[in-house]
Amino acid sequence: MSRNVASASAVESYAALALQMRCHAVNECSTPGKARSRIRDNIERTGDLIRGSKRFVGTYSGDAVRLAVLPEYFLSGFPQGESAAEWAERACLQPDGAEYRLLGNIARDNDVWLSGNAYETDSHFPDLYFQSSFIIDPAGECKLRYRRLISMYSPTPHDVLDRYLDIYGEKALFPVIDTELGRLACVASEEILFPEICRALALNGAEVICHSSSEMGSPRATPKNTAKRARAFENVAYVVSANSGGISGIRFPAESTDGHSQVVDFRGQVLAEAGPGDSMCAFAEVDIEALRRRRRKPSMSNMLARQRLELFRSVYTDPGIYPPNTLLEGDGDSVPGKDYYTETLREAIRRLRDRGCL
Repeated sequence: MSRNVASASAVESYAALALQMRCHAVNECSTPGKARSRIRDNIERTGDLIRGSKRFVGTYSGDAVRLAVLPEYFLSGFPQGESAAEWAERACLQPDGAEYRLLGNIARDNDVWLSGNAYETDSHFPDLYFQSSFIIDPAGECKLRYRRLISMYSPTPHDVLDRYLDIYGEKALFPVIDTELGRLACVASEEILFPEICRALALNGAEVICHSSSEMGSPRATPKNTAKRARAFENVAYVVSANSGGISGIRFPAESTDGHSQVVDFRGQVLAEAGPGDSMCAFAEVDIEALRRRRRKPSMSNMLARQRLELFRSVYTDPGIYPPNTLLEGDGDSVPGKDYYTETLREAIRRLRDRGCL
């Protein structure tokens, strides 16, 4: 999407739902076939929960749910020691595969824009997989695909950056789509902690940021919950954040990642928030026209318009910190080894030391 965003047509208010649901992981399935069967079961359950939630929200609030955001890991859980090849066979979706078609059916049957996150393969990088956020329209078509850019233990486009840009171009890094719900974008999981990502999306026009997450449930103020409010306020944007309602099927305390799905408005105010477990309680009205009035008004709270980006150019580029292209090897991509992520992070720490930060 171009940075020079055309004037948008008026948008009627609607309800956005951050659907908190339990994730049933595939790690301990005895065969890849059984893992795929569990993914299909997870998709079927997703459809049931959206159908029931939309009916209730419409009755309760009078607002039709037009946008539903799903948690991170809702299809498969996350890898726990599986090799890239093993995880691809068990859990990764093909961009044009059957699982996306089934998710498209859910969007079409419920007349919603559907956002979520999944691991997926890419034919241009056959030895890797990426963690991808998506937005599917009410006709069942995938209209946006965002590959997670910052991850501790999974490959990202940054690890193969030069070839990724050659194939997809720079616009693929921070995609935004213009819809009848406003301009939509995605950010994945802990990326909400990195303000540059949401800022780049907002500068590309994003008004609603769909955040698929699986994060700690705690009565204390967590980093991610603090960041959701900050990203919304500083970018004059809505954040619709769906957390997992626990994860089963792994050797992991199931309720560790539970609760705090929420809808945050462009003032940084939490409009609705879910408690623990499967929950549709994180739904709220989204008023895009009010957001646009705020963005167009000269004021101290118009944080997006007050950015002086030229000041920061050298800070971000001279020199860089986390090295790019570390998985590029000749004309192909290399499979990350056992210590790859830790060693690359050590190199980033050395660069911080060289800058005088440490």
